[in-house]
Amino acid sequence: MTISTIKTLGDLKKSGYKSKSIKDELRENLISKIMNKESAFTGVHGYENTVIPELERAILSKHNINLLGLRGQAKTRLARLMLNLLDEYIPVVDGSEINDDPLSPISRFSIETIKEKGDKTPIYWLHRSERFAEKLATPDVTVADIIGDVDPIKAANLKLSYADDRVIHYGMIPRANRCIFVINELPDLQARIQVALFNILQEGDIQIRGFKLRLPLDMQFLFTANPEDYTNRGSIVTPLKDRIGSQILTHYPQDIETAKIITQQEAKQDARQTETIFVPELAKDLLEQIVFEARDSEYIDVKSGVSARLSITAFENLLSTAERRLLISGDKKTTVRLSDFDGIIPAITGKVELVYEGEEEGAAVVAENLIGKAVKSLFTVYFPEIKKLEKQTAETPYDDIISWFFNSDEDFEILNDFNDEKYKSLINKITPLDKLISEYQPNTKKEEMYFVKEFILWALVEHKKLSKYKFEDGTQFKDPYGNFMSGL
Repeated sequence: MTISTIKTLGDLKKSGYKSKSIKDELRENLISKIMNKESAFTGVHGYENTVIPELERAILSKHNINLLGLRGQAKTRLARLMLNLLDEYIPVVDGSEINDDPLSPISRFSIETIKEKGDKTPIYWLHRSERFAEKLATPDVTVADIIGDVDPIKAANLKLSYADDRVIHYGMIPRANRCIFVINELPDLQARIQVALFNILQEGDIQIRGFKLRLPLDMQFLFTANPEDYTNRGSIVTPLKDRIGSQILTHYPQDIETAKIITQQEAKQDARQTETIFVPELAKDLLEQIVFEARDSEYIDVKSGVSARLSITAFENLLSTAERRLLISGDKKTTVRLSDFDGIIPAITGKVELVYEGEEEGAAVVAENLIGKAVKSLFTVYFPEIKKLEKQTAETPYDDIISWFFNSDEDFEILNDFNDEKYKSLINKITPLDKLISEYQPNTKKEEMYFVKEFILWALVEHKKLSKYKFEDGTQFKDPYGNFMSGL
């Protein structure tokens, strides 16, 4: 028999269907996936050897789970992916407010309906996509919202006494019976509301007002929490924490390659941008390095964290900066330039919490410093290190480039609205750049060459070998001592 032909309780019994709890569903389907070498949490990167094994152990143990981590660490994504471990369909008593199992009803409505209609009780099949409920914990959440309360309108319409349990209006948790229920930012939930969850987690029942009501709810609870909340806004009350089976710590990507995969997967790219804008791999690396620098920055609040959304929105801004220049210049295609990174500053300033020193510096200045530090950090991966202290007679691979600027009679200015032809012809004037790249990065792709050349100039600025001046229309590079010497 197929589910399309099973429409009554009698049909269900004949089919041989056996009830099982949601935690058993998750456990059995996870076992099947592990044995078949399938991933239950596709699209989540960087957790393969850390978070996901712990999450799988918690599911195998039939635990309620708390995901503890800073913002932007895919906690909610993991919770939603757990839906993939549920059975595709489950039978429900038709008309039940709390998804009653026809073979094991718990609500008064379903018990009386089955008593009255027997095997003719109508049922329907609930798809797993509808078995997910989510609530963001906010200070205004009440017990009535999540557990339930007496409904005076229902009492009046049905002409029932307030002592009759049929006047109860069920809250979000009873209505999510046989579902995955997620409470995001649990510490933000008032302590008295957290206390209301005790019995549900331990005994599986709920208490509403003065009713002697026992509903052994069948649920998989998953909570998320940010460590910052423990000090700033609230905490998880100890008895509730004690009833959560597994607490799993999440984390940010631990290397640039993983971070790049996440950014490329999540960034919203317009088809036009994909077709007309080329993004060098070095530009992608630099973008992620900026986020890594932000997480280590003395100006940024470490406890608040730096979300993975920073790199995603910054990448979108980077593409839009190049696209805007493309539209102005009239070119058909373009490549991301390092000067385009000025366009990601709004994405950085909107995603980081500054400490006092950072506020003194100013958000935009901190963002510019992060870009500079990222350039400096990545430079040694591709080119020889520039030492702070060197003998005056010592030769370096960068002497010819610095000499070019020292001897140049004209200002070297890269304007923001330069078309590709003008931009390339200007960069090509610095002939020592070609020699440096051919010696240390001979396999550089042709389409990435100009980004690498500009990258070298920015790195020399960060090492105080050149100076850089930003103005409204673009950027100017100079020898730091040229003007001083010519003045003498």
